[in-house]
Amino acid sequence: MLKPLKTKTVHISGGSFAIVASRYNARYVDAMLRAAKAELWRANVSRIQIIRVPGAYEIPVVVKRLARTATPPFSAIICLGVILRGQTVHAAHIGEAVNRALMQIQIAHEIPVIHEVLLLETVAQAQERCLNPKHNRGTEAAQTALEMARVMEQLNAGKT
Repeated sequence: MLKPLKTKTVHISGGSFAIVASRYNARYVDAMLRAAKAELWRANVSRIQIIRVPGAYEIPVVVKRLARTATPPFSAIICLGVILRGQTVHAAHIGEAVNRALMQIQIAHEIPVIHEVLLLETVAQAQERCLNPKHNRGTEAAQTALEMARVMEQLNAGKT
């Protein structure tokens, strides 16, 4: 059973965030994107850059470029996508590749990469996690990004 999201908007002084979102399964990803943007604006961030890519598999290369070249660097990068399992193992391969790549980018560049590329079994799961405001993973991704940006800011200031 899914637990409802806890309302906890973290306010951050400024902050620049990127959201890399898949166009595939747009109905679900667009709902997560709207929720993530709303949560970031509620926290008074200074900048949100949105980059759309064809599918989940294309997300890591854009995240890598943003992590490597953005000046000033982003406070965090949020990744949004929905992969629905079919009758083959293709979805699992995509999900595993994206997962590994995003983790490697995060560690190599020491920038929070928030992974909300969902690998789901059914349309009902996608509806619950993306369209239901009580469980919207876009909101959760933005909250995590804000919290991690604050943690990294504290570490950079030597406040550990």
